[in-house]
Amino acid sequence: MLEGIRVIEVEGIGPGPFAGMMLADMGAEVIKVHRPGGQATPGLPDRPILDRGKRSIMLDLKAEGDRATFLRLVGSADALIEGFRPGVMERLGIGPEPCHAANPALVYGRMTGWGQSGALSDRAGHDLNYIGLSGALWYSSPPGETPFAPPTLVGDVGGGAMYLVAGILAGLLRARTSGKGTVVDAAICDGSANMMNLLMTMGQTGNLAPARGDSLLDGPHFSRTYRTADGGFMSVQCLEPKFYAEFLARMELTGDAEFERQLDRSVWPACIRRLEARFAGRGRAEWEAIFEGSDACVAPVLTPQEAMEHPLSTSRGIWVEADGALQAAAAPRFSDAPAWVPRPAPEPGADTEAILAELDAG
Repeated sequence: MLEGIRVIEVEGIGPGPFAGMMLADMGAEVIKVHRPGGQATPGLPDRPILDRGKRSIMLDLKAEGDRATFLRLVGSADALIEGFRPGVMERLGIGPEPCHAANPALVYGRMTGWGQSGALSDRAGHDLNYIGLSGALWYSSPPGETPFAPPTLVGDVGGGAMYLVAGILAGLLRARTSGKGTVVDAAICDGSANMMNLLMTMGQTGNLAPARGDSLLDGPHFSRTYRTADGGFMSVQCLEPKFYAEFLARMELTGDAEFERQLDRSVWPACIRRLEARFAGRGRAEWEAIFEGSDACVAPVLTPQEAMEHPLSTSRGIWVEADGALQAAAAPRFSDAPAWVPRPAPEPGADTEAILAELDAG
């Protein structure tokens, strides 16, 4: 879908490389600019999943000659991704102004936690900090427990990378018709707060409370997870009455006085305790069998390894093992695109000579 689009990605961690992976998965040529000396964060591999399908050039952006090469690359590109703190690219001499001088149509994508401006723009932070201040972490755990969201998903990926990709694609569309580039200020605090709008909509109908555990999605017995006898977990979220009725039938609770009062908040704590005891009486596989083929909106909580073997994944190819790593396939899918096959991540600097030759050839 993005064949013919060239993206320059300055080496970084987290949401920037994830955005680059998404664009590469959709067919863009993504050239990653690696720094001499390797990745700045310990524990990350030289060829991470997030680099699949990209090319790599090694440039020292503190060296004048390599900065000149970088600007030549920018002149051949449609978009750029960088994830430094505000001002770093400017101090290197490759901020938006010189890049737009080299390429007025460039979409300059900037990925930060706190944004390019604002009270905390010069502060360090990580995923939990950003979504903690944005409000997105508040409803993430049951009442009485410490708020904790799935690592990186709400902030780095959801509030960060996804919004950066959306901004870059919007910028590319306008640049194609106007020849005018732009700077995309994608901040995780902005994006994760924006994602809350679906949940905040429930507040317009009185179904979202400021206190944790009092809302339709984070308080009732029909919207939570339960531990099974073997230490597994089952997810339950049967909001609509017809699905809730099916849930009660499968749990042999149809006609129970407490459970029939689905939206009566006064019975929620008692129903939770009863369901905890009931789910704890059988193993996860038994519960999976009980709810097999039903519309009760109940599903097991699987590890990624288990998910790869589930019929949903095997029928759609959601999880794959490739390049020595378990990884999820590209998303979304397109009706007229060939079947997706993961392309390997390059060794840092593997394409340097080829890319330089392409630049010299014009």
